[in-house]
Amino acid sequence: MVVLGQLLDILGTLGTCECRGPVDRDTKLRGLALYDPSDPQMAAGDQVMLGVGIDTPAGAAGLLSRGDAAVVVLRGRFSLDEGVARAAREAGTPVVLVDPGVSWGQLVAVIHTLVFGEHAAAKAAAPGGLFDLADTIAGAVDGSVTIEDVQARVLAYSHRQQDVDQARLLTILGRRVPDETLAALRTQGVFAHLDDSDEPLFVPALSSELTARVVVAVRAGRELLGSVWVEVDQPLSPGQNAALVAGARVAATHLLTSRASADLERRVEADLVRSLIEGAADAPAALLRLGLPATDLRVIALRADGGADAVLLAARHATVGFTWARPGRSALVGDVLYTVLSGGKDADAARAWVRALARDLPSDATLWAGIGGPADLSQLPASRSEADESLAVHMSDPDTELPVTYDAVWDRILLRRLAGAAAAGRMPTSGPVVDLARHDAEHGTEYVPTLRALLRAQGDLREASARLAVHPNTVRYRLRKMSEATRLELDDPRKRLAMMIALEAGAAMSE
Repeated sequence: MVVLGQLLDILGTLGTCECRGPVDRDTKLRGLALYDPSDPQMAAGDQVMLGVGIDTPAGAAGLLSRGDAAVVVLRGRFSLDEGVARAAREAGTPVVLVDPGVSWGQLVAVIHTLVFGEHAAAKAAAPGGLFDLADTIAGAVDGSVTIEDVQARVLAYSHRQQDVDQARLLTILGRRVPDETLAALRTQGVFAHLDDSDEPLFVPALSSELTARVVVAVRAGRELLGSVWVEVDQPLSPGQNAALVAGARVAATHLLTSRASADLERRVEADLVRSLIEGAADAPAALLRLGLPATDLRVIALRADGGADAVLLAARHATVGFTWARPGRSALVGDVLYTVLSGGKDADAARAWVRALARDLPSDATLWAGIGGPADLSQLPASRSEADESLAVHMSDPDTELPVTYDAVWDRILLRRLAGAAAAGRMPTSGPVVDLARHDAEHGTEYVPTLRALLRAQGDLREASARLAVHPNTVRYRLRKMSEATRLELDDPRKRLAMMIALEAGAAMSE
């Protein structure tokens, strides 16, 4: 069962979406109702009212004054002015205006999917599925057909695939268009055409392995959802072009309903994952619903940049496929993708998962990732914190190998914590480290690096001199001068530990 907040979020992905009036995001939606001016009781309080035929602000305000729906959905080129907003507030019913480029058929299919479930919506909107649609288009245009998404992944293809070229064969076998084929089509302006036009485009043969084909965009409103490709010998006739465009419109409804169902599943999954990593009271029930074991878990924190909506694309890749078939469960929180992964006794599975995800992202995307320590259910919030801290280490040192694991950088994280604790209070204004740092700043000496090298070498002058690339006598001379500038007390273990912490925490704060 979908709630109002989830419906509004998903409708917002269809293009321009304006909402006015009071919104209770937890309102449960159980049905659909169609605007009927002759029916005084058009909708119940748990239904979505579809305002078909309402195309003015006055009409919208009038509809709100007569109904009792959970939400009113309209589409059109008018705006929800203050009169509509006032009517929505008085009725206690939110009203949503969707981009008119999205057809009522597509809207109904999406909302039907969310309210009644994917099976019912698919049956109502377009029986047979994308493979049957590909067969239907192939029969109408007399050519082999593939239907692809915007990432050039094959969603469906016609059974008719005889005499296809090498590029088509590799596309179907790999379920994705090969990179060299994409590059060749891109140089011909094919993808620029798909971005801007709904008309079919004839692409002449580019090589013996890439013969002629026709492509048309699959679009909902202004959003490109995918494309339909037909392998042909020559341009299509006007009638065949019309059939191809009609098939693309049907494909758009399929893709919208499929995406709406997947988006809803992702949002439900995200809510459950947040319960786990935040240590909510319902975490045991969330773990059961997600189908994860109670032990040997790890939390992965991931950020992406470069390319369009890289982190959203990463989240989509992380949640593709059936939940039970995936090793992890994910939630996008702000600009960080969190994944709870099973098999966490060692970090190998988590590292492999991150690297596989990185391979699916565009080449211009930059990925940072941190992996928390192994955890059972009660320790997942701590693993999430460790993943966040490991992510911060990676972002401060991007040359570090992807991903950064808590197991490998726990010492740096501890020092960062100490640095944070020190920054939260008043830093010492005196003491050996402060005194030597002040002396270095005023006289150009190198006493602080010398102290750090001595402490890391555990007092071994030769090792310290090697670290500094100076003669041991130079270290002895500096040590004597340092003792004149401040009270070192290097023979006191507690003082040595405190100086090491002060030096390392200071370095962590400057990262």
